[in-house]
Amino acid sequence: MRSPIDWLIAVIIGLFAVAEELSGRNAIPGGRPSAWWVVAGVAAAVLVLYRRRAPFAVLCVYSAANVLGFVLLREMAAAWQFYTQLLLLFTLLSEIRPTSWKAGVGLAATGAYLVSMLTSSPTVVWGDVAVALVMTALAGGSGLAVRRHRTLALQAQERGELLAQAAVAEERARIARELHDIVAHSVSVMTMQAGGVRLMLGRDQDREREILTTIEDTGREAVDELRRMLGLLRGPDGDGLTPQPTLDRLDDLMEQSRAAGLDVTVEVIGDPVPLPAGLGLSAYRIVQEALTNTLKHAGPTAVAVTVGYAPGELRLDIADEGPRDGRTTPGRGGHGLIGMRERVALFHGRLATGPAGRGYAVRAVIPL
Repeated sequence: MRSPIDWLIAVIIGLFAVAEELSGRNAIPGGRPSAWWVVAGVAAAVLVLYRRRAPFAVLCVYSAANVLGFVLLREMAAAWQFYTQLLLLFTLLSEIRPTSWKAGVGLAATGAYLVSMLTSSPTVVWGDVAVALVMTALAGGSGLAVRRHRTLALQAQERGELLAQAAVAEERARIARELHDIVAHSVSVMTMQAGGVRLMLGRDQDREREILTTIEDTGREAVDELRRMLGLLRGPDGDGLTPQPTLDRLDDLMEQSRAAGLDVTVEVIGDPVPLPAGLGLSAYRIVQEALTNTLKHAGPTAVAVTVGYAPGELRLDIADEGPRDGRTTPGRGGHGLIGMRERVALFHGRLATGPAGRGYAVRAVIPL
């Protein structure tokens, strides 16, 4: 499927060739207007249309046809013929490796075109030769530059995708560590409660005691396995002893943010309800990441944090006023937004981020 730009270039070449042949061929020394030259111009436009699909074949066919025409007719080349050759050379060198044999053949074909074009003209001077060589060099060099730019852009895109994948994996490992801490704590509490109930049983409740003993043993084994998993996820630097924060500790986070220079205000809408430990931790991290991004990208500024408790959902809204010096707030990305997206997706919620006035806003809706 050819792009609109390919069609546009082909139409321009065709119109240029037809116009020059109908009105200008007789102005060329030895030139004669002919219907065959008009047909040749249309054929060149068709080749130009297919130049990206088969750049080597198109260049070779066009060069061979023109060389043969110059040798047999001994007429000077029209401007459209030379410009089309330059366009095809540019396309070839922008599409294939410069070390490919096709590039060498394409350059040789262009060289043959130039020699036959210049020798077929009875009035050629050294200035004409210089202009032809310079324009050919510019066309070929531009093709090489475009290919290099395209290669570098592709490498940058691939590197960006790899970094994004690594960031997602890192953030998921972090979330897994935190949630495993919560699960390990919950299982430990269940095991201790089962042990407490077992100690309260009477002497004639051996069956119940056996069941609770099994629960205790299974719970301890589960905690041991979870600790092994945590060791793998956490690596050599983690100790797993730091308690995980939730929205109950939001005031401490606000104090830390104010100490860092942010003018933070907090508003709680609705009646707070107890949140599952994992959801509370993720909500805390979302607010934390949003404030960190604000400080990083906007500097000390005013931030409004709204925590809304609605029927069946938790709403988090963190909006800043942008830099106080009036500069434009840059786009925000990186690990912070990746982490927020992963945490919201974990609970099947919705996340919206983007500019809001002069500032930036993060809005998350998490089902309860």
